Amino acid sequence: MRLLHTSDWHLGRAFHRVNLLGAQAEFIGHLVTTVREREVDAVVVSGDVYDRAVPPLAAVELFDTALHRLADLGVPTVMISGNHDSARRLGVGAGLIGRAGIHLRTEPAAAGTPVILQDAHGEVAFYGLPYLEPALVKDEFGVDKAGHEAVLGAAMDRVRADLATRARGTRSVVLAHAFVTGGQASDSERDITVGGVAAVPAGVFDGVDYVALGHLHGCQTLTERVRYSGSPLAYSFSEADHRKSMWLVDLAADGSVTAERVDCPVPRPLARIRGTLDDLLADPALTRHEDAWVEVTLTDPVRPADPMARLTERFPHTLSLVFAPERAPDDPAVSYARRLAGRSDHQIAQDFVAHVRGAGPDEREAAVLREAFDAVRADAAVREVAR
Repeated sequence: MRLLHTSDWHLGRAFHRVNLLGAQAEFIGHLVTTVREREVDAVVVSGDVYDRAVPPLAAVELFDTALHRLADLGVPTVMISGNHDSARRLGVGAGLIGRAGIHLRTEPAAAGTPVILQDAHGEVAFYGLPYLEPALVKDEFGVDKAGHEAVLGAAMDRVRADLATRARGTRSVVLAHAFVTGGQASDSERDITVGGVAAVPAGVFDGVDYVALGHLHGCQTLTERVRYSGSPLAYSFSEADHRKSMWLVDLAADGSVTAERVDCPVPRPLARIRGTLDDLLADPALTRHEDAWVEVTLTDPVRPADPMARLTERFPHTLSLVFAPERAPDDPAVSYARRLAGRSDHQIAQDFVAHVRGAGPDEREAAVLREAFDAVRADAAVREVAR
């Protein structure tokens, strides 16, 4: 069985205020063409179909177009909700849509109930594990501790239990939306840390033939059977070096896997350049970036006059301008934003406690802070779904 593994479409998302809907529509067209020309047997979409729980109408219309085009091909599609999606909204009409061969899996309780597809060698069971917010699903899975590993492990126990009841030789595919240990993150993924832990070990998924992951935006191979497809478009300048693609996966009769990357259309290349304004405007080596979307970091010791206007004369698609004068980290002139760069909300709170009272929080206090941040994030997830 030949699968096309994709994820993290983030329909409706912009790139530094640039509307990407046209580029997203081009990707959908490319996906449909790939399915047809490469004789794909099933499409899997591993979450974050939309960029937010209540997407703009244009994004919903594009999704509707994608569903119709996939259904017209007569090729089954299995998709799950991600942490950016409203699972309840995405799942509306799932039963009816399923009759057209588009199988939406958004309910955690259905983790052990597969979509069964067949090829010449027998059945393939597709298990959809939507994004599992630990605080919201721990009761469903009967776990004491609300953590990613605990709830994913319990969901996979259901998968393995169902698989054990099926005919010998039944192959299996799991779709999941999670941060798995060994994956490389970028700046454009929403933080899903719970209890100070974001990642789960790949071993959670033992016992199945292929795991189609979503959430991280870079295409990655964690093991031959566990892969991220990544997002089809770049959604931050941290993805400037990404090769955006989908996985074309051949699942053999014995469950062995071979995979090939299929490149996605690139609306415009990305570039990150750094230096003084005069150097950047004069450097001939930067000519190749003149048609790219550009992030510029200026290192001038004193902020130059009209930097954006001067930059866009050479780099007309400059979207981001950062000032980072070359100074020692302890220089009081170093900006607050630079001092906080790369630090989580929990770490920033701990730093604040240390600044106010001269000593950081002890282990018990750190745990209270962590629980508070987890509770706020879980409450935000509930409110987003209820909107």
